[in-house]
Amino acid sequence: MTTSHLPAGAYDDHLARVLPQAAEHRLWVPADGALPSLFISHGAPFTLDDPQWLDDLFTWAQSMPKPKAIVIISAHWEDAPAAISGAAAGTPLYYDFSGFHPRYKTLPYATPDATDLARRLTATLSPATTVHEHADRGLDHGAFIPLMAMYPAADVPVVQLSMPSLDPAALVEFGARLRSLRDEGVLVIGSGFMTHSFAVFRRPDLAAHTKAFDEWAVDALGRGDVDALTDYRRKAPGAAVAHPTADHYVPLLVAVGAASDPGSALSAIDRMVMGNSIRSVQMN
Repeated sequence: MTTSHLPAGAYDDHLARVLPQAAEHRLWVPADGALPSLFISHGAPFTLDDPQWLDDLFTWAQSMPKPKAIVIISAHWEDAPAAISGAAAGTPLYYDFSGFHPRYKTLPYATPDATDLARRLTATLSPATTVHEHADRGLDHGAFIPLMAMYPAADVPVVQLSMPSLDPAALVEFGARLRSLRDEGVLVIGSGFMTHSFAVFRRPDLAAHTKAFDEWAVDALGRGDVDALTDYRRKAPGAAVAHPTADHYVPLLVAVGAASDPGSALSAIDRMVMGNSIRSVQMN
């Protein structure tokens, strides 16, 4: 019986369908080599009402070994110096949204203890960066929404890492400090949105700008042109419409920095939703 007519009903159906497969997901081993670096267009709570989006995210996760742990950087947390979320098992989620059905704020995603990951992450970033732990801050929706679809069993330790600034070049360097974690079976994720325009909701004709930006980003990634990606304000068509603010674009640059070869970018998800690109990519 489908529950898709309910708020997050597509997510209920997703869980019922994929949890047995998720439970059998093979864990990463060193022989697998470094996990990729990911950029995910995370969506809002309405992602949990989109069966295709949920299935695409899960299928993507299943194409890789299950990570030993996940470090995720979300568009919704800028904090300097760098900060990490609470690492204790079952730290309550941070429901950083409003205007949606109350049910979205009752959905759980209780991940395992991530103390070892937090310790490893702090050591990786030090001494260049001071890291503070916000023990009571759980994952925000830029982190838990995509992970609920990708790893629905909630059986992977997760730590969310703040962006210490929105400076593009600095975030590429910040991502580079996380690169070595990939060799240890840690999945590094930048979570934002390939285009993030509210104006396009009111003026569908503006979708030409978000589409142009998306096509430019694909080309720049394919060429491994990190300079162009960091200078997107001047070089990308439609940037003012696609990203009136930087926050949902720059997690891509963290993922680019964490990649060994940004030019290896492959699109795991490639479609437009409500005039915006939800393109999500992985890089070696």
